[in-house]
Amino acid sequence: MLNLLKQLCALNGVSSWEDEVRDFIVEQVRPYADSIRVDALGNLIVFKHGKIHSGNDLLFSAHMDEVGLMITRIEEDGCLRFDSVGGIDRRVLIGKQVFIGKDRLPGVIGFKPIHLTTREERRQVPKMEDLYLDIGVDSKEEAEKLVSRGDVAAFGPEWVDFGSRFKAKAIDDRVGCAVMIKLLQEDLPMDCTFVFSVQEEVGTRGAFAYAFSVKPKIAVVVEGTTAADLPGVPERQQVCFPGQGPVISMIDGGTIYDRGLFETLRDLANANDIPWQVKHMVAGGTDARTIQRSREGVRVTGISAAVRNIHSPSSVADRNDVEYMLKLARLFIQAMAEEY
Repeated sequence: MLNLLKQLCALNGVSSWEDEVRDFIVEQVRPYADSIRVDALGNLIVFKHGKIHSGNDLLFSAHMDEVGLMITRIEEDGCLRFDSVGGIDRRVLIGKQVFIGKDRLPGVIGFKPIHLTTREERRQVPKMEDLYLDIGVDSKEEAEKLVSRGDVAAFGPEWVDFGSRFKAKAIDDRVGCAVMIKLLQEDLPMDCTFVFSVQEEVGTRGAFAYAFSVKPKIAVVVEGTTAADLPGVPERQQVCFPGQGPVISMIDGGTIYDRGLFETLRDLANANDIPWQVKHMVAGGTDARTIQRSREGVRVTGISAAVRNIHSPSSVADRNDVEYMLKLARLFIQAMAEEY
């Protein structure tokens, strides 16, 4: 499971450039799927028969895309200007390595040297337009041979294990993709549709398309979610905690989740010695907000991993939480099959 997740996190899939991630997932699931299709937006929709033939009633969803940068301007000195794709805290950018485009051109994010900043500037978070990307050239002409405006850049792929945790970029939401791949590789008690979606980080745009085409009755969003359990953060704002089990969704910034499905997941976790938690404050949002509103409505629930430093090159999650997510998702499918 963790080896699969490590491979997924190393791939670059900034929103609207998910091709590399999608191609990898197709290779992983092709031997196990009954049908595979890619819709006009790029969502990967995989169907697998189970023992009970229930069609598209049960859907699992995880998004392939990650936050990143898009090149917007090439300066005369060869430095690049950029904007964010998805929600990125500007404080995490200075000095970070990124890789641009399919050829993974390396670059480093820079800012005005500290000895040239004023005291007031040092108290403020730099604006995006004040940052630049150094790709090791000295002129616009050289830079234009390597990059174009509209190219995207992803954070460096370094994976680090420490204690029971690991650090990587794009844990949100390659963790969900990994769980769904593992489920697809197993015999299932009922039919399931698995959607690996696009453009979640820029407004759950992919979900709008697949929710209408798949037409599920129940949808399970498998995600990474913000933890914020760090020193200096008031206890009431520490949303959830790595190492305390999967987060079962009740409410977030876009969705009130189905009460009955929440209770099913809760009871399954309690009955099978799976630690679980809920968010301590309303935060974040997932594809569930869009799925829920499609057609005449879809019952939605969510299983998430608590992730520190989310949307950064140093996101942190707990390996036990990942294994428990897979176990809980597996039990949920069995429970839905027994009710069918």
